[in-house]
Amino acid sequence: MSYPVVLTLASLRDIHEGLAWMMVIGNGMAGAWALAAHRVVVLRGRALWWFVALVQLSIVAQVTVGVGLVAGQGIDPPQFHLFYGFVAFITVGIVYSYRQSMRAHRYLLYGFASLFLMGLGIRAMLVGAG
Repeated sequence: MSYPVVLTLASLRDIHEGLAWMMVIGNGMAGAWALAAHRVVVLRGRALWWFVALVQLSIVAQVTVGVGLVAGQGIDPPQFHLFYGFVAFITVGIVYSYRQSMRAHRYLLYGFASLFLMGLGIRAMLVGAG
């Protein structure tokens, strides 16, 4: 007897949760890496910047999926959950705009900003779960 193969697509909520974990863990790793690269020259390089870009783009994806959940599925999250997502989204833009003026301290800028973004993600997850 054979059973049919059933493929299920992840729901938007599952994707939102997965992106949240990617955002939190990824930004924590990026922040630690950038702060270490401030002191240890061998840790500097393109791989760091590609990784920072990837985890910061995950915030854009996270916000986009969150907007889809609220608009398309009528989910009503706590207001502070939305606030933390908005602040994270804006923070990415602010940090990006300071990249040239803080060129001498860019590892510190991206290190601390990534850790701040990790903290915002944790708060959003805690508020959203409660």
